[in-house]
Amino acid sequence: MTDIEQPVSSTMLSAWEVDSKVERETSHLPAEWEMVIGLEVHAELATETKMFSPARNHFGSEPNTNVHPVCLGLPGTLPVVNGKAVELSIRLGLALNCHVQRCVFARKNYFYPDMPKDYQISQYDRPLNINGWLELASGHTIGIERAHMEEDTGKSTHVGESGRIHDAGYSLVDYNRAGVPLIEIVSHPDIRGPEEAKEYVAELQRILIAVGASDGKFEEGSLRVDANVSVRPAGSDELRTRCEVKNVNSLRSLGRAIQYETQRHVDLYLAGDRPVQETRHWDEEGGRTRAGRSKEQAEDYRYFPDPDLVPVDPSPEWIEEIRQSLPVLPRERRQRLVDAGGTAQAAALAVERDLDQLAFDAMSQGADPERTLKHVANNLAVDGAQTLDPSNFAELVKLETGGGLTATQAKQVLAEMVETGNAPGDIAAQRGFEAMESSELEGLLDGIIAASPDEWSRFCEGEAKLQGFFTGQIMKATKGQADGKEIAKLLAQKSAG
Repeated sequence: MTDIEQPVSSTMLSAWEVDSKVERETSHLPAEWEMVIGLEVHAELATETKMFSPARNHFGSEPNTNVHPVCLGLPGTLPVVNGKAVELSIRLGLALNCHVQRCVFARKNYFYPDMPKDYQISQYDRPLNINGWLELASGHTIGIERAHMEEDTGKSTHVGESGRIHDAGYSLVDYNRAGVPLIEIVSHPDIRGPEEAKEYVAELQRILIAVGASDGKFEEGSLRVDANVSVRPAGSDELRTRCEVKNVNSLRSLGRAIQYETQRHVDLYLAGDRPVQETRHWDEEGGRTRAGRSKEQAEDYRYFPDPDLVPVDPSPEWIEEIRQSLPVLPRERRQRLVDAGGTAQAAALAVERDLDQLAFDAMSQGADPERTLKHVANNLAVDGAQTLDPSNFAELVKLETGGGLTATQAKQVLAEMVETGNAPGDIAAQRGFEAMESSELEGLLDGIIAASPDEWSRFCEGEAKLQGFFTGQIMKATKGQADGKEIAKLLAQKSAG
């Protein structure tokens, strides 16, 4: 969503902002201050055509080829609502636990070259989705104020050294993006730090992709984030002056921008100054935000209902039909693994890698949850892991936990399973993997102790790091086939006398 550009006067810039050259991306706020963050996430909807015209919705086309008289704002044209965009917006709203209601399109009036009508069709006082929430993998819940439909703007390219309009030699406008359907998800100011902000956007991205509403690609601009940032004394419930950092296009940049901007606010307050309400732009190379324009209020846009568009009033039957068609969402996928015996952290990683169904199916066939999810975390971050047969995966874990394979052997067998699809028992037999007898392992350890009496004496006296030395010696002698747990058990027994 593009707003009017109004350069901020130099008198509105503090001495800190003008003179400071401190790199703040890694700094942390003093304990007596608290971050207050709300995010506006804009996601392009995965439709074939634009929001109000039959022009193609496609990234990467030649400039100004996906256009139509409606999205060019030509006189005499009338918009028609894209029904698929409405359906996708409802899908997302339901996934975010929103109330879906009768909604009205409004005109948001401003002039900017990439908005050819001089207004943007958006939603104001009657958005489609309201009063939702999103639960993060950490268990924290972030409130969703609204998720409303609107159209995207075109894209301006300012040709000059900085890429900004104020020192450009000339500008070019591409209207391919003008009129692309957007959903804007506005959170409550419930986020308290850059890591939580990144976690929120990542979870929202997963939900958007899961329900088919958007491809969620930062790199193609189909997901963009505006961060509303302020600070307050810890323990306070006041909402102080906020600044909006516009169009952040990666999770890393989001975290850095929030860290920098909140520290800027604290430094202003400590200097007896205060921030002004404005939009700011993140300078990735410089590692800082820069002033953009004074921030308008809603009344500055002169919203009014679009006279060319009727209200959208989804029937309860249609809403319920869409609800029933929703897939299992990331939160539910994580909980399913936790209920099956996994930890919350391991479950979150499995879902993030889209290997939770594999893990769940293996666990359902008797595979130990801890070992199953450990393999997902440590050994299955490879191409082809999703094609692994759950029954074979369960058999592998059972062989390992039953003592038929050591951890090292199981890792090697699993790698070959991913590559060939063969059963773990067949691979283990072919490689000659057999569990070592305890007596054989003890004999090897006795020989290593005899060859290293000083190290053994120090280990028995409590130098715990030498356990790694003896374990390594045994692994070397057995070419990695010894069981690490059995080695640790034998070391403990022998050192105890």
